[in-house]
Amino acid sequence: MKVSQRLNSIEMSGIRKMFDIASPTSINLGLGEPDLLPPKKAIDGMTLAAENGLNKYGPTAGIMELRESVAQKYSAYWSDLKSSNVMITPSGSSALLEIAMTIIDPGDNVLTPSPGFVIYGPHAKLAGGTFTDYKMSGPDFQPDLEDIKSKITPATKAIVVNNPSNPTGSILDEESFKGILDLAEDHDLTIISDEVYDSFIYEGKHLSFLPYLDRSIVVGGFSKMMAITGWRMGFLMADEDMMDELIKMQYHLCASPNMPAMYGALAAMPDIEDYLKDARTIFKRRRDLIVQRINEIDGMHMDPPKGAFYAFPSYDLDIKSADLAMELAKSGLICTPGSAFGSYGEGHLRFSYAADETKISKGMDILADTYAKLRKE
Repeated sequence: MKVSQRLNSIEMSGIRKMFDIASPTSINLGLGEPDLLPPKKAIDGMTLAAENGLNKYGPTAGIMELRESVAQKYSAYWSDLKSSNVMITPSGSSALLEIAMTIIDPGDNVLTPSPGFVIYGPHAKLAGGTFTDYKMSGPDFQPDLEDIKSKITPATKAIVVNNPSNPTGSILDEESFKGILDLAEDHDLTIISDEVYDSFIYEGKHLSFLPYLDRSIVVGGFSKMMAITGWRMGFLMADEDMMDELIKMQYHLCASPNMPAMYGALAAMPDIEDYLKDARTIFKRRRDLIVQRINEIDGMHMDPPKGAFYAFPSYDLDIKSADLAMELAKSGLICTPGSAFGSYGEGHLRFSYAADETKISKGMDILADTYAKLRKE
């Protein structure tokens, strides 16, 4: 049997490739998966829902109570947000695919950040379109607005923004935020804004595209927020006209999201800010540790990321990032090569500091030893 040309044109994620070669004894800093326990209310809520028989199909857009709860929380960014602007999805990743399948036609082009998360471009291709990387530049990895301008063509339909960023941990500053909005207005582009890490900002503030749903679709997620990555729970927010189309697409993808998991997320939402405050304290401490350890290595450098939980240092060895990541894997440390995140990611490695301090310290010991040996060679 033959697979479609669309799927055949897409490689397996570089993140997954590294994950799959990890041995049980490896220090795995390759996956962005919080090691924190989920809120107890989330686990209790999901268990109670399952025990009470809430294991059937639900509304395609998700249970109304959870949509209302999300709207209430995110109205902090836009006071007019309503439950009708929210759809619960089976993960943030599926939300992004649904958006691509809803708005992209064959021949359309999507601008995607580089370094940027690995699925944006493939989603455009799966929808029949194409993608073009735009550069995230400078030590704080801001969108290069001039580079974006130079790459807009009559075929350009949308621009993807990831704020805070995976893999760099950067957050949009006000100049970049306004610049993206202006370009979208001037060229009639849809902004696909992936904001799943909005709960994890250590310095600065989150600039959300939610007040501009006439021009944008915003993606969020419970997976990172509540450390429930295995539950596969996300959401998206759009204006009501676009929401009707997105709900239609979601029906054909999954019929409805996971019913017990929705009730689990719902149970945790009222107290989620207290949980997140503690989580940010933990992740900031880990961030400071990994940044210090990386900058102590001769030939590696990074500025402290302001959001998410990823370190994306540069290095001075004359070696491809995929080869360097493989050398580290042989030494027992799993990370992700910068090249996995687009054409402008080369010369970097990504480490997740969602792991505990002991693992981070052991991983940095391996990194320092292996890097020193390679420099001598």
